[in-house]
Parts: sequence; C-alpha cells; structure tokens
Amino acid sequence: SLRDFRWELLPLILGLTFVNYCLRLGKWHYYLGQIGVRGLSIRESGLVFFSGLSMVVTPGKVGEWLKSYMLREVTGTPFARSAPIIIAERLTDGLAMVALASGGLLLFRTGWPILLLVILLAAAVVGISQHRPLAERLFALAERLPVISSRIHHLHEFYESSRTLFSPRNLGIAVGVGFVSWMAECAAFYFVLVGLGEQGGGMLLIKAAFILATTTLGGSVFLLPAGLGVIEGGLTGFQQVLLGMPREMAGAGTLLIRFCTLWFGVSLGMLALLVLTRRLKARPQAAQAEA
Repeated sequence: SLRDFRWELLPLILGLTFVNYCLRLGKWHYYLGQIGVRGLSIRESGLVFFSGLSMVVTPGKVGEWLKSYMLREVTGTPFARSAPIIIAERLTDGLAMVALASGGLLLFRTGWPILLLVILLAAAVVGISQHRPLAERLFALAERLPVISSRIHHLHEFYESSRTLFSPRNLGIAVGVGFVSWMAECAAFYFVLVGLGEQGGGMLLIKAAFILATTTLGGSVFLLPAGLGVIEGGLTGFQQVLLGMPREMAGAGTLLIRFCTLWFGVSLGMLALLVLTRRLKARPQAAQAEA
C-alpha cells in the first residue's frame, strides 16, 4: 500500500500540517499579548511555541507546559500567568474539532459521547473562569489547606489569566483560528486518502474531518501520550468502516498521517528546543563579555 501511494502529494500534506502549526503559533502569540507579555518578537515566540511540540508525547500533553517555563526564561513572565494558555489552547482546539466533526456526526451518528464530553468539559472550565464569586469561594477553601495556602497567590494569578483568555471575545477568536488551523490538518488527511486511491470530493473531505477530529479528541480524553494507540486504532478502524478500505491500506493511511502530523511536529519541536536552549545558554556569556 505504501509503495502504491502517490508520493508527489507528500510535500502538500506536510505543508498543510505546517499551516496548522503556524496558525496555532498565531493564537499562542495573541494569547501572550492578552496576558500582558510585551516586547517578545514573533521569532522568539515561535521558538518557545514550537519547543512545546517536542513534549506532545507526554501523558495528556502536560509536557507542553515546557512553553511556560521557556517563556519565563526568555521574558521573565511568571509561570502561573502563562500556564492557563496551555489549557486555553487545548480547550479551544477541542471545540474547533467538535465543529469539524459535526458534519460526520450528523451523517454517521457515531462518536457523539466523546464530542459531548468535550463540550461539557469546556462549558465547566469557561463557566468557572467567568464566575468570580464561585472562584473566590474555591480560593477561600484552598487557603485552609496547609500545602496550597502558601501558594495561593499563584492560584490568583492563574485565575486572572484564565478569566482573560476565556472571555467571550477571546474564546470566539481562538475557536475560529482553531477551526481553520485544524481544517488544514484534516485536508492533509484528505490528501493522504486520495494518495492511497480514494475518490476525492466533498464527501471524502467530510469523512476525513470526522475521522481525524473524532480520533484526536478520543486520544485527548484518555490522556495517553499523544493519544498513542487510541488514535491509531480509531483511524484504522474508521477508515475500514466508513471508507471500506482494506486493513492493509487503512494501516498505511494511519502511518502516513501520524508521521506527517505527530512525528513531523515532534521533529520541529526538538529542533526549536535545541535552538532555544543554545540561545539561553549564550545569554550569560554575552552579558559577561559585555561587562
């Protein structure tokens, strides 16, 4: 199946994946401005953002908080102030993928439990962040706990950033950007299917968006490292059920889209992390030389 794949489509597939990452970088940089980070060039912001992609293979993508650590090293922004951005990215991306999967959900009437769970979780997070009296009661409760009470000021800063990021305006902008960015990745999967011999067209694009969005959300719900296992199994199974593909061809499609999305992103992240850490190490030497 891989031998018969139309390899001339590979640059287009990788390009669409890169478009997804670039649009998500734009959302990250916009979020930084919303929490008061100033004077950070888009180049440095990009290095911080892409370095986080090296950690997507951690459970629940918690390793992406590396971005908050790197941001603190580059700009001095407190970790607690920027940490909510990671949550906002995951939540708005999830809502965008629910929208992308909605067409297939109406057609195939499957996968709705996962999509409903994402919507309920998003509603809970946004509701708490925008309801200050409830948040204040939770802070009052936290102040009575021995370990948390000494760090309550971090929680307050975390909450204030969350309240800003999840305001209706910012939420709408972020979900809109997420819809377009993940649509690019769904298009990449579409061209993987075309390259394997599937007949192109609007219906195939709807199915590709439904399959990729639903399986990605499923991997996020189970909090597995990069959804490994769940996403691969879901992609292969859906291709067989919805597209009637043989198992071998469905497996080839899964390998191709995962290498062109997940592992392509990890490779970019490792490169960005290497460049950024070298820059950070060079800063004290440059300051010493100047002195």
